[in-house]
Amino acid sequence: MATSQHTALADRPDQTGRAAAPVTGDCLSLDARLAAAEAAMTVKLDEAAVAHEVRTAHIDTSPIDLADIITVPLTPTPCPAPRPSATTPVAALLERARARMEADGWCTGALTDDSGAVCLLGAIRREAGGDRGLEADAASVVLDAIRRRFGDHVDSVPSFNDAQASGRVPARMLGEAASMADAKGL
Repeated sequence: MATSQHTALADRPDQTGRAAAPVTGDCLSLDARLAAAEAAMTVKLDEAAVAHEVRTAHIDTSPIDLADIITVPLTPTPCPAPRPSATTPVAALLERARARMEADGWCTGALTDDSGAVCLLGAIRREAGGDRGLEADAASVVLDAIRRRFGDHVDSVPSFNDAQASGRVPARMLGEAASMADAKGL
């Protein structure tokens, strides 16, 4: 009966008289090899950390006080009034409403909250200055812009505003609505 070369090599004694190990590959599993490599790397990183500490021990450092580096004005500076790039009344109103929302803050559940923050419709109403026709036209364009972006399932501007988690999307929708109003000549 013929034996394979590997078995024949394993059965032969080496020069010391012991049988050679079978030639079946590395006897460590993948997990064991990874653990050994991790241990070796940890030792090297520890040695490098000690070497770094030794090399930099002579450097005198003092803690940095962030108050010396980061400064802010004591009184907030008001944002300059935006220059309306819109050429139509509704587009200009929507640009002002967006600027108002960004300056005063955004709220849900009311046109205006106690701190002065406004919702989509609250910003439009404040900037319309009592002109209900201009306000209605602006709200209609905003609803069209919202429906173009998010679908026809949006019922109203206030319901869309209240469904948002932050004022970023409502402010962006005012900007998009201003562009639409300008393009339509409203």
